[in-house]
Amino acid sequence: MKFFKQRSKIIDAYIIGKYLGTFVYTLAVFVVVIVIFDLSEKLDDFLGNDMTAWEIVTDYYAGSIPFYVNMLSPLMNFIAVIFFTAKMADQTEIVPILSGGVSFNRFLRPYFISAFIIFSVNLASNLYILPYTNKIKNSFENQVIKKNDPYTKSNIHMKIDENTYIYIDNFDNRSNIGYRFALDRFKGDVLEKKLVAEQISYDSLKRVWKLTNYTTRNIKDLKETMVYANSKTKDTVLDMKPDDFSVYDNVVESMTSRELSDKIKKEKIRGSGVMNDLLFEQYKRFIQPLSAFVLTLIGVALSSRKVRGGVGLPLGIGIVLSFLFIVLNQFAKMFSTKGGLPPLLANLLPVAIFGILGLYLLRRAPK
Repeated sequence: MKFFKQRSKIIDAYIIGKYLGTFVYTLAVFVVVIVIFDLSEKLDDFLGNDMTAWEIVTDYYAGSIPFYVNMLSPLMNFIAVIFFTAKMADQTEIVPILSGGVSFNRFLRPYFISAFIIFSVNLASNLYILPYTNKIKNSFENQVIKKNDPYTKSNIHMKIDENTYIYIDNFDNRSNIGYRFALDRFKGDVLEKKLVAEQISYDSLKRVWKLTNYTTRNIKDLKETMVYANSKTKDTVLDMKPDDFSVYDNVVESMTSRELSDKIKKEKIRGSGVMNDLLFEQYKRFIQPLSAFVLTLIGVALSSRKVRGGVGLPLGIGIVLSFLFIVLNQFAKMFSTKGGLPPLLANLLPVAIFGILGLYLLRRAPK
């Protein structure tokens, strides 16, 4: 019994080492390849902005490499499992393990220990690292790569609390300045205050909005008072930020978990039409790492049988399935943000479909 436990621990350590080693190595190779292609594509932008090598690394790749790692993680996880498991099967290493009294479920244990490690790293990355690195990447892309894209948003109508509505004719996302601003505050159904300003700008240090050339109209019962302040400025606190008027579609993925939760609470009041994007991103950060378990299950069930042709056939099937998983995720996101599919269901659907496929393949796997 003691010998059996000791042997099982040795097998566990061997499989975990092979799994994680192959995963890290494959991931590193693919990231290097992507960075090389990305560098060649954006080289003109880097040179056009007179950027040094250090600025390229710190202002762009410090944010983009974690993004690539997160994007490729499910694919590399799947390929790593299939590659080394199929190699073990081809070298007849799995048959002696199962013939020696180890059940197939027990054989799966080191795989799921490894999958749990990858799941934990991905989850921590989604919640605590990627929002900050995405902010670096997206800031660079918006200012350098997309510098010729439109950067103003027009005809902004927003409800910022239960009684207050604002309107901005157009807002410049680069300077954080809005033009022809109006604020209406109601008491019930009755207009209580109307404020109009030629310009509104955000002071990021004070975290206040500065009004320029403003007029205030106060209404109480049948009496009205007007306050004119031409050529003057006024600081005011409003429950809104420049990101609320962003024309870029990558703002959501740059939000921290707290910012995302706060934005969702405000969106329930404002109803500006981005709720599905916010909820999809929030659910994705928790659900996407679960793919480590699902793809590990499919990978082991698919490649643990020795087949003619060696590693090539299961590896080819695995690559096709992993790309199908990525495509299904993209379709789910599109249908959620554009087609009205509930964000929670959109995130769960790919994991559930491939989970069912994994259980089916597990039943057919050699025991």
